[in-house]
Amino acid sequence: MIVFARAPVAGASKTRLIPALGEKAAAVLHARMIGHTLEKMADLPDSYDLQLWCTPDTGHPLFGRLADRYNLSLHTQRGNDLGARMYHALETALLEHARAIVIGTDCPGLASTDIQAASDALKGDTDVVIGPATDGGYWLLGVCAVSTTIFRKIAWGSDRVYEQTRQRTDAQGWRSHALREQSDIDRPEDLAWVPAQLLEGLL
Repeated sequence: MIVFARAPVAGASKTRLIPALGEKAAAVLHARMIGHTLEKMADLPDSYDLQLWCTPDTGHPLFGRLADRYNLSLHTQRGNDLGARMYHALETALLEHARAIVIGTDCPGLASTDIQAASDALKGDTDVVIGPATDGGYWLLGVCAVSTTIFRKIAWGSDRVYEQTRQRTDAQGWRSHALREQSDIDRPEDLAWVPAQLLEGLL
């Protein structure tokens, strides 16, 4: 179980939310969303190997505190774009595990049951599981094998990421399964989907 997280640094975190929240509050919200995501993961069975893959590195104090609290391992993301970083993390995880799932920390509606649904699908006759986002991206990707092809020439950050990824996995002949659609928190208008406790004192 791979969770991707960026260090919550003011001015470098959730930059598209800065016009609505300011630099410091956007970073605080980002930190809260990382913790919120891992709290959902705490409900998973102990059989899951929980990993936090960090950027630019694992040095931020928040990451160390979360590693202690949730008994997870810390790793540094490697690659020139999001696709390369996900490929590296999934490839590394699949060296030791039959299945690997990667998520971000931008989806406050995420539940542990979503992760279990993805895992159950991968244990069946599914090769790839994708959780589509309302903005055209995806909030989860789960695989039994990984190929650089599914990350190649993807318009990261656009509303075509999910569509393009499905095209790549279909071309591979992979059997796919889509989870429920959920909202990512990237833009000021997305703040309407954030639970009130995560926004407390920020607006």
